Amino acid sequence: MARIRFSSVFCTLVVVCVSVLAELKSRSCSEVRVLYTSKGLNHNDVPYQEINGDHLKVCPHGYTCCTQEMEDKLGQQSKHDFKKAVAEPSNNLQSMFSSRYKKFDEFFKELLENAEKSLNDMFVRTYGPLYMQNAKIFKDLFTELKRYYVGGNVNLEDMLNDFWARLLERMFQLVNPQYHFTEDYLDCVSKYTEQLKPFGEVPRKLKLQVTRAFVAARTFAQGLAVARDVVSKVSAVNPTPSCLQALLKMMYCPHCRGLVSVKPCNGYCLNVMKGCLANQGDLDTEWNNFINAMLMVAERLEGPFNIESVMDPIDVKISDAIMNMQENSLQVSQKVFQGCGQPRPRGRLSRSVSEIGFNARFRPFTPDERPTTAAGTSLDRLVMDVKEKLKQAKKFWSTLPANICNDEKIAAGTTIVDECWNGREKSRFGFLI
Repeated sequence: MARIRFSSVFCTLVVVCVSVLAELKSRSCSEVRVLYTSKGLNHNDVPYQEINGDHLKVCPHGYTCCTQEMEDKLGQQSKHDFKKAVAEPSNNLQSMFSSRYKKFDEFFKELLENAEKSLNDMFVRTYGPLYMQNAKIFKDLFTELKRYYVGGNVNLEDMLNDFWARLLERMFQLVNPQYHFTEDYLDCVSKYTEQLKPFGEVPRKLKLQVTRAFVAARTFAQGLAVARDVVSKVSAVNPTPSCLQALLKMMYCPHCRGLVSVKPCNGYCLNVMKGCLANQGDLDTEWNNFINAMLMVAERLEGPFNIESVMDPIDVKISDAIMNMQENSLQVSQKVFQGCGQPRPRGRLSRSVSEIGFNARFRPFTPDERPTTAAGTSLDRLVMDVKEKLKQAKKFWSTLPANICNDEKIAAGTTIVDECWNGREKSRFGFLI
């Protein structure tokens, strides 16, 4: 009987000893030390075994591996981790807008350069010295178009009206070389541009096409730049004190309890991120409206506002206008003489400009001869790509918390409901912390 009682006592002592040893092992802070130092923090801050946690301001009290100094440093670490978590998807979006703006900007400027070069080369070949003597009119046209695109204060309609008026003045002198025209007389001539339509319907049609295409192109390019800058500013989060406490409690308080491998519950993470990113979430409606507006402009660029289809044949259209003026020069001159008066004749000319004449109709490129599209792409391909990226960017700010919490480095997966940190312990998350 005594032997049985002794065996029972011995077994009880063994169980107690094993329990004590297990408890001592669970209270070791070695794993916390490893994690703490992996963040670049001083391992000497970490106690070797758990201590009483009454000193903690944010993390749950009880036995802990964190001193107050550690809690403060981990608070700063959680701020850093949060900013990094927001920056990664935001930087990707910002980079997308930046690269698309750069590509579109490069395309547009190269398109203008190609159009200007094409016109210059062909007009030199077709009209020779007459064009070169008057090339500044055409150079100024492209200079103003470029200035408008980069945000210059250019009224496209007024600028195009001025171009055709100046061209009429020069053309009128060339087809009437036997007369001397004063500046006042040429000013009178330019007033007949709209009334006489010496260039046919080209100026009216080209004005409409150029104006709407350039407005759409500039708006689209500026929109991409604005989106890039908005993402940069909005993603530069500065968490509030309450957010910082919530981040520390979620990210590092489980480590203080020795739960270094336990991730925050996904729902818990989502609540914390929504609170910390509330201001960003409030922007979502305006952001989506902006994206929708950009998509509308993109659709116009693909249709009648396609600037590529306007600029590629602009040399042909201007040449057609010049030929129209040449063919109707007699009727135009007679009507101008009636309205502005008979000009004073010149003296004898050794060789009139009209003898040099516009003797060759402009020969446009065939499709095979036309230069390749600007920047190695076409506007249609460029816009199609941007449209897809714009659609993906919708609801970016409202879905940012979920995107962050879906990162397995930050939170537990949605299927892990019990083996995760809920703000107090490793258990199911079912309440607001």
